[in-house]
Amino acid sequence: MARPKSAKARKQRKYVRFAPLHIRRKLIAAHLSDELRKQYGARALPIRKGDEVTVMRGKFRKKSGKVTRINTGKYRVYVEGAVIKRTDGTERQAGLHASNLLVTKLALDDKRRAASLEKHKPAAKKVK
Repeated sequence: MARPKSAKARKQRKYVRFAPLHIRRKLIAAHLSDELRKQYGARALPIRKGDEVTVMRGKFRKKSGKVTRINTGKYRVYVEGAVIKRTDGTERQAGLHASNLLVTKLALDDKRRAASLEKHKPAAKKVK
């Protein structure tokens, strides 16, 4: 993935703002829980529909639920438990930023995702 080469914050913001969808998908990534981090040897992974997450910051802090949908255009993730009440009484899901989420369980029903995770698993430590 082509990352911005500039150290200037202005250019980095411009890169994120005008990134194409295939790169935006990778930018919508969240940290993994400690267990998943040890299991897969990765600090963060792109979020996918079906993943179970915990909200770490904001109004819905400590709420857990499944990811129901992702809006790559607006960089927003929608979680089951995070609901906003409108003035007319109806409810809608709140759009959360991926950086405020912690992935607790991965959706491995996608064969490609499962294969890529297996590839990056840390090898067992060699005993001397």
